[in-house]
Amino acid sequence: MALRNIENALPISQERPKKLAKLSKQPEIGLNDENNPVAVAESTVEYVASENLKPFSDPESSVQRLLEELASKDWIKVCDSLNNTRRFAIHHSSLLLPILEKLIVVMVKAMKNPRSALCKTSIMTCSDIFTAYGEKLLEGPHLKSMDDLLLQLLMKASQDKKFVCEEAEKALNTMVNSVARLPLLRKLQSYVRHSNPRVRAKAAVSTSNCVSKMEVNEMEEFGMILLAQMAADQLSDKLPEAREAARSMVNSLFEKFTWNEEEDEEGSKQEAWKKFCEKNVTGLNAQAMIKIVASQ
Repeated sequence: MALRNIENALPISQERPKKLAKLSKQPEIGLNDENNPVAVAESTVEYVASENLKPFSDPESSVQRLLEELASKDWIKVCDSLNNTRRFAIHHSSLLLPILEKLIVVMVKAMKNPRSALCKTSIMTCSDIFTAYGEKLLEGPHLKSMDDLLLQLLMKASQDKKFVCEEAEKALNTMVNSVARLPLLRKLQSYVRHSNPRVRAKAAVSTSNCVSKMEVNEMEEFGMILLAQMAADQLSDKLPEAREAARSMVNSLFEKFTWNEEEDEEGSKQEAWKKFCEKNVTGLNAQAMIKIVASQ
């Protein structure tokens, strides 16, 4: 069989040159395409540590523009304005008091935004607000907006985006360390029964941290029996994080409940705790609480 002339052979296919990616114009702020959520946000927004935020040279005039700047449709400008809010909270906190309620509403709105950069900046603002205003945040004028803020923080702490989740957990810890414990615990009380198990678990952690910092008189004012029942309910929770928080809470309760029991009387603390649990907590939960303490 005759060989085909090499010139009649099929041409070697050449690899089609790859198309260069088109340089897309940055979309108008406020209409940003969330199909490319990180590229613009992460390269533009800077996350500044609290200690690196400087005071204003003229805070009185700057604060007058703050709410207007926070209302911008340019989300990057809103991030900048939230950082300015942090500067006020850290260095000029008295100037924000008249507009604190409105600022909390803005922070809640920013946390609900799908842009992670804006959400994280708002959460960082929460931490500085907690540190600056502490107990004032749970006084009358701010109660409703603080409910919304707390729920958003618990939801963000329980989501899958790690860098947002970790920032929300930091903010919750700052809240526990800064805000008055009794009113905070009353707010957390409803969230440890939340229908979302992950939100419930984060609320259980904050509740346990709050209880660990309480004095005996604060526990008694809130209700030692109620605290024990809250801990008992969480011991059988679906998520390990909630159960671990409950065990920690049980140990805190035991320590404070038995603080005045005689040390030299063998088993007096354990016996007092056993009687308390059997009297005030349902059977299986009572036995679980007794075992937790006995195992320490």
